[in-house]
Amino acid sequence: MQPTLTSLVQHSALKLKVLAGADRLDVPVRWAQVSELTDPVPYLDGGELLLVTAMKLDAENPAAMRAYVRRLVDAGVVGLGFAAGVNYEHVPEALVEAARAAGFPLLEVPRRTPFIAITKAVSAAIAADQYRSVTAGFEAQRELTRAALSAEGPTALLSRLAAHVGGWAALFDVSGTLVAAAPSWAKRRAARLTADVERLRERPAPASAVVSADGDDRVELQSVGGSRRTRAVLAVGTDAPPGTAERYAVNSAVALLTLTTERSRALREAEQRLGGAVLRMLAAGEAEHARAVAGTLYGGLFDVPLRFAVAQESAPGRAAASFGPGRSRPAELGALEVLAETVESAAARRGESVLAVPEGDRLQLLAADGGAALDAFRGHLAAVGESALTAGVSAATGLDGAPNAGRQAEQALSVARRRGVPLVEHEEMAAGSVLPLLADDAVRAFADGVLRPLRRHDASGRGDLVASLRAWLSRHGQWDAAAADLGVHRHTLRYRMRRVEEILGRSLDDPDARMELWLALKASDTRPD
Repeated sequence: MQPTLTSLVQHSALKLKVLAGADRLDVPVRWAQVSELTDPVPYLDGGELLLVTAMKLDAENPAAMRAYVRRLVDAGVVGLGFAAGVNYEHVPEALVEAARAAGFPLLEVPRRTPFIAITKAVSAAIAADQYRSVTAGFEAQRELTRAALSAEGPTALLSRLAAHVGGWAALFDVSGTLVAAAPSWAKRRAARLTADVERLRERPAPASAVVSADGDDRVELQSVGGSRRTRAVLAVGTDAPPGTAERYAVNSAVALLTLTTERSRALREAEQRLGGAVLRMLAAGEAEHARAVAGTLYGGLFDVPLRFAVAQESAPGRAAASFGPGRSRPAELGALEVLAETVESAAARRGESVLAVPEGDRLQLLAADGGAALDAFRGHLAAVGESALTAGVSAATGLDGAPNAGRQAEQALSVARRRGVPLVEHEEMAAGSVLPLLADDAVRAFADGVLRPLRRHDASGRGDLVASLRAWLSRHGQWDAAAADLGVHRHTLRYRMRRVEEILGRSLDDPDARMELWLALKASDTRPD
């Protein structure tokens, strides 16, 4: 505890006597300062106990003392110690009345108590308080370290940190999602900080900010991460600015969280190389070799239904405009890096295993079907829209079906690119139509080439072969029905179909010819205006 006027009055060796302001003695004393100036305010910083002998004060003048006391109160001086028996045998009544009127603590210092004794007492108390703070800080560091190394990891660390600061603590991951909070009631309070966390994530690390969450809470946000990359954000809520011990605890928590969230580059690259090798083995159908190489690194991932996913930057090297609804991308992170960390964070929160391997402008993912990692993958793609990433997801499969699942993910990615959408699931392809796949420049060029002779014939005014061909094919070669659709006699339609065969040099009895002509017509229908 910092020294207070109460602790000095209770100091048996000082023998101080309270003459005024007895109800205001519990204020901290930052220092004890001797000054005989009639206006010492320019040389004070606030929080001092001022010690005087009234060598130059007109201490018996009521008006002068009222002005003197008012200057001290306005300057933030916490009390006045008056030496009795030096220039005045007793504290002048004018000073006592002025102090009482202002509610300002006035202490009588007996002649046998030198000012240096008071200064030493204040200095010793401040030093003892600082020592206690440092000791408490080191103890907090030890407790937080043990918590970080426990099975609960960051959750246990937040719990211990909240206890040390006498408030609450919360952790947000790289995506700005609330990961954990302690005590449990703090989750609702921390959830209101989303916008503030987003703003902090945009700044290069290390970064901090002080905001208000709810009521009288003072919330301090601290970025977590090495170099200039923010990997997470720590929020600490208290009802007052942290003291020295609390500051030690917060700084220790930031350092420990950085160590637990920021793995070394060499280790991360090694894991990615191993993950890439495992994926290549699975794609080659060598499931047992992949399982042997992976060992226990991916937990029970290989023993549950899983899905392959692949994401690609829509415009490699270009910064996406947004990270999600109202969110900006963290400073210096690429779109695929944000996606990978979002997926890995979601898996870690649920205790899942996930295999995420970035390769150039692509990210390959192997995750449990129905798990948090895939949910985060889909949610992130939906949030960023089509401006940054395009992805495909395979159907659920076992480990033996990995080669086919990999092909399905690639096919779904290709369809997503063609459709101009951020994500396509393989099931959508199987349940949907093949017609959207015809919206491709190469397919349209083929259609134009196939139908060009017929369109040239129609343009000369000698018939309507393209419309007749479409009607006949749509009616599966039924002459009467197709002729009725066109409003012509069936013999007219038969003549037109013979002209189609003559112009194209192909028989309409050939099912391949009919298929290609129908697809050419449908591809023409997908041409933009």
